[in-house]
Amino acid sequence: MSDNPLNWRAAQATAAKLLAGWQAEGEPGGAITLFDGKKTQAVACAGLADLAHQVPFTADSVVRYASITKHIFAALALNATDNAVDLETHLGNLLPALQWPLTDITVGQALDMTSGLPDVRETLGLLGISVNTVSEAQSVMAFIHGLTRLNYPAGSEITYTNTGYRLVEAALQAKGYRFNTLVQQQLARPLDVQLQAPESWFDVVPGLVPGYWRTEQGWQQTSAGLHLSASGSLTGSANALTRWLQCLLADAGPGKGVLAQLSAPRQLNQGQISRYGLGLAQTPLGRHILLGHGGSHAGYKSYFLLSADRQAGALLVSNREDCDSFAIILQVMAALLDETLPTRSSAIPEGIYATVAEPYWLEVKAGNVAYLGTDEPLYASADGYAVSLSGHMPLRLKWTGEAVEGEVGHVERRFLPVPPDTGCLKQIQGVWYHPQYRTAFEIRGNQIHIGVGPAVQTGLLSSLGNGRMLVESHDGPYRKRFCLYFRGYDVDLIANRSRILTFKRDMRARA
Repeated sequence: MSDNPLNWRAAQATAAKLLAGWQAEGEPGGAITLFDGKKTQAVACAGLADLAHQVPFTADSVVRYASITKHIFAALALNATDNAVDLETHLGNLLPALQWPLTDITVGQALDMTSGLPDVRETLGLLGISVNTVSEAQSVMAFIHGLTRLNYPAGSEITYTNTGYRLVEAALQAKGYRFNTLVQQQLARPLDVQLQAPESWFDVVPGLVPGYWRTEQGWQQTSAGLHLSASGSLTGSANALTRWLQCLLADAGPGKGVLAQLSAPRQLNQGQISRYGLGLAQTPLGRHILLGHGGSHAGYKSYFLLSADRQAGALLVSNREDCDSFAIILQVMAALLDETLPTRSSAIPEGIYATVAEPYWLEVKAGNVAYLGTDEPLYASADGYAVSLSGHMPLRLKWTGEAVEGEVGHVERRFLPVPPDTGCLKQIQGVWYHPQYRTAFEIRGNQIHIGVGPAVQTGLLSSLGNGRMLVESHDGPYRKRFCLYFRGYDVDLIANRSRILTFKRDMRARA
């Protein structure tokens, strides 16, 4: 590989250009830092940290890192807890209240996205519980203790979920190790930076700027009620996180050995090599394999990418929901490394496709694919396939002329164009209930209603063929899309991160 000089000036110019749109009056903002293992080489900032007080966004503005937290938690869990957990330890040995098959998941699977654990937030959303509904740690754990199903057998697939990190954190807490205490002892004080890991969205965090999302009425502040876990609770500034990332690049201080440890290859049950490690993902860019991770909380977006061999990296943090953090930071790194951005793919015709007699579907539109409601951009591979760059959402697909074939999450799938509706909608009208969670939804016409009073959520139904309906609704800033998979008097609710809920037809309501 050529050792061309790092082009800091081009990267800084690219960063400034990409953030220029945030300079308009009354816009939330963000900051990008460019750094090597020793110093910050450049900073670009734009927009406001606080719209009410018109405070400019700087590299010292405190934000929610969201899922960037994951690699920091994994590093502390494995290196700063006196071997309290091991990657091969089963969760059932650490958390005896769990039920099978959750008990058989290893710590490694819980951290590398192959656990099959349903994501708590997405599961609650399918049950009609809004993202704004407040929950406490004890009630969330009680909910997980009641689970008896996985999205898929552990180790057979890879799908993003936050639940594994929550469970490993709970296991460590039971042994006396609290995440925020570890952060202060191992990172904040040694690096002389301000980092906090609150457990609630509403905890007071010094300097924390509001997150925003754009509505028809303009920018509004965001909130989220789910108890925060080590899957995404950490807060801090761009400068503070940069200091930690420099330790990783320099392989020194609290970051010594961590980059290699967290990015070591992980395998699925059938031997497939995953590009997702322990809170760190691999991203190909030309001749380089970059390491990094993103974060997304309501109103906060972040992403970092590191070139370990060149000891250089870039980080973006922002307080706006519409920030495409991955696309921005990938362009910055391409400028820094003098690499050409990967070509987007248009090889698959636009449309909605579904597997035969299964609840799996995808939509191809404008160079992106939505698989079970989760969006990913598609890029052109040299062999003609359309692929993703995501480590936790690996896609490798091709159009055969009659079907979309390939792999999703390292599992072979074949999708056919969705056939016209054959009258399924008429057969599914009425009330469907979940006996365990004492909740229900009603289908009236082409709409689904779940919840009561002003908290009711309404979604639109469209056919996926063969007894399947696609639901589209909204919850705050989020667009929700999931599949209703009807099997006689039962219906499964299928989303990318949660596939465990089965509702039953209420025959009394039909009488």
